[in-house]
Amino acid sequence: MSIFANVLQQLKAATQVSKVPASIVEQLQRPERTLTFTLPVVMDNGSVRTFEAYRVQYSSARGPYKGGLRYHPQTNLDEVKSLAFWMAVKCAVVGIPLGGGKGGITVDPKSLSRGELERLTRAFARELVPFIGPDKDVPAPDVNTTPEVMAWVMDEYEKVVGYKAPGVVTGKPLALGGSQGRTPATAQGALYVLSELVQKLRLKPKQITVAVQGMGNVGGIMAQLLHQAGYQVVAMSDSAGGVYNPKGLDVPAVEQFKKQSGSLKGFPGGKQVSNAKLLELPVTVLIPAALENQITGKNAGRIKAKVVFEMANGPTTPEADAKLARRKIIVVPDVLANAGGVTVSYFELVQNLQQYYWSEGEVMAKLKPIMVTAFKQVWQRAEQLKVPLRTAAFVIALERIAQAIEARGEY
Repeated sequence: MSIFANVLQQLKAATQVSKVPASIVEQLQRPERTLTFTLPVVMDNGSVRTFEAYRVQYSSARGPYKGGLRYHPQTNLDEVKSLAFWMAVKCAVVGIPLGGGKGGITVDPKSLSRGELERLTRAFARELVPFIGPDKDVPAPDVNTTPEVMAWVMDEYEKVVGYKAPGVVTGKPLALGGSQGRTPATAQGALYVLSELVQKLRLKPKQITVAVQGMGNVGGIMAQLLHQAGYQVVAMSDSAGGVYNPKGLDVPAVEQFKKQSGSLKGFPGGKQVSNAKLLELPVTVLIPAALENQITGKNAGRIKAKVVFEMANGPTTPEADAKLARRKIIVVPDVLANAGGVTVSYFELVQNLQQYYWSEGEVMAKLKPIMVTAFKQVWQRAEQLKVPLRTAAFVIALERIAQAIEARGEY
């Protein structure tokens, strides 16, 4: 099943328990605009390679499109369209005035030199210029893209339009108008949400074991924050596999080993474990923080965690959701759990437009109440409707998007 088919199933589940008009649901079953680009790029050896690129602008009812750019060999239009939809939902769940978009290039960036990567990014940025802008569509980093990549996009955009526009992208380097606290924002926002859940479950961090799949900007930082907060991180993995120690991992040592060796293979403080097996470990909290479709109908019956806390986008399929719900496993959905990143991206956009910048302490002080409030609203709606947290989050988002559409008189 395609990822977007999963999206439509999630949408259908929410519409069955909400009062959103059918005409608005009909609108939300397809994006407002789908852009595809062919990018010829001169490689270091003088040859020319052609890359496929995409930008999907899903919904602008609540504000400018917002969403990352991902560089991955498996990126395709179906994936980008799904991610754009989830961004629209995510922004509505946390109540920030932005819509949903997503972009990407089908490429393995690790196979490119820095110069090739920059030429590819600038080619993409030139194609995007007519369609993006601080009041139109604001890209950001995603899988395999970095503040440096965002700087190239911003610089190319400014060259074409002829004026400074730092708000055209977020996730930029601090020297170019980036926000303090943006790098740890997704993980920090997730920790605020997890802390609220832990209180609901009447547990303490030291009683909780955690497995984290993914050691990128999201999973790696989350593991560090959990370790610092007293949680027992017992498993971590990267794309090649991971390590497991039921007594707890020394997270800083794992990070240092990965940094020095490039992988977790041979780490002395735990036994090797595959990504597939990591998902099935006997832990309190499982955090998929890599790519989508990790927990499916095939392995959902073997998940032993009490909580699946989604920090990747779309890691759980609808079939798996149904199985986990029957087994009373709590799933904290991506559109809530990882929304700290887009929230601080919104803060960055606000700072760019005002030309007034905040300290990291100010950023986190603004982030925490937004994440805590969003969790409480989703939890309360789930209890009221007697539905999983994902469905409750979608209901809240659909209602807010519908209110914006109705206020505009667009349908």
